[in-house]
Amino acid sequence: MLKKYFDKELIEAGCDEAGRGCLAGPVFAAAVILPKKFKNSILNDSKKLSDKNRRLLRIVIEEEALAWAVGQVGAEEIDEINILNASFLAMHRALDQLKLTPQSLLIDGNRFNKYKKIPHTCIIEGDGKFMSIAAASILAKTYRDDYMDELHEKFPMYDWINNRAYATLSHRIAIQKNGFTEHHRKSFRLFYDELKMD
Repeated sequence: MLKKYFDKELIEAGCDEAGRGCLAGPVFAAAVILPKKFKNSILNDSKKLSDKNRRLLRIVIEEEALAWAVGQVGAEEIDEINILNASFLAMHRALDQLKLTPQSLLIDGNRFNKYKKIPHTCIIEGDGKFMSIAAASILAKTYRDDYMDELHEKFPMYDWINNRAYATLSHRIAIQKNGFTEHHRKSFRLFYDELKMD
């Protein structure tokens, strides 16, 4: 059972990212402020949900949240500042867009770069513990999936519609065959040294 809040008295924004381990595409992050009385029986960490339920929950979250926003950092910036800092920056960009200023931030994970003067709490596996972080994980995941689906239309040879640009064997083989695009993260290990193409 997910917790509704960390502190009942404060306006809390849950933050999470999606796409940190991918070889291509932006890292996305979301920030969500839910009402203290928000209820939903299927809300959970996005990784534990079917795509259908993620899509249904995205509608609910966007309709019922007090505020929500999504930010992203592209491959070129990721290569410049590294994926960890890019994840934090994507969260900052989401927070910048919130129409309600939070008094506290709940961050999925164990590290974060301070945002303005707002206190934050890092929670390992927070997307499976707090509703607001789970909601953020769903928005980040679905918006990133939509983005990769659009890119797939231009670059079908990488099968991003199925692998979402994660480091699958098929994705690495496709990079070996076709080279990389401007959407690939050049600072990542794109090739398996042991992959030998005929």
